[in-house]
Amino acid sequence: QVQFVESGGGLVQPGGSLRLSCAASGSIFNIGAMGWYRQAPGKQREFVARLTSSLTTTYADSVKGRFTISRDNAKNTVYLQMNSLKLEDTAVYYCTISACSNNLCAGGAANYWGQGTQVTVSS
Repeated sequence: QVQFVESGGGLVQPGGSLRLSCAASGSIFNIGAMGWYRQAPGKQREFVARLTSSLTTTYADSVKGRFTISRDNAKNTVYLQMNSLKLEDTAVYYCTISACSNNLCAGGAANYWGQGTQVTVSS
């Protein structure tokens, strides 16, 4: 069992900032890449940012230069600093991690998803 605690979402005006956090706990081992996706009403879930265990980052073009992903391995936590927020950033944001369910990684790694946190950008 893997549990997530996502926090930091809320209502913000255009141009404002928010910092999302997502802490994973439970039966997870050898965490690899961590990332964020988002889903706006009526749209498909889309990629936002990804951070590998070797600290390589990838961002969607729509958030480059505004969002920053980081991680704290000791806390199994991934963060998303969001600056210069726009109306079109409104969505439910989901964290995801790649990890093993046991310390031998028997069965390989799997992707686990958080429950999502709402971000609303509105004037």
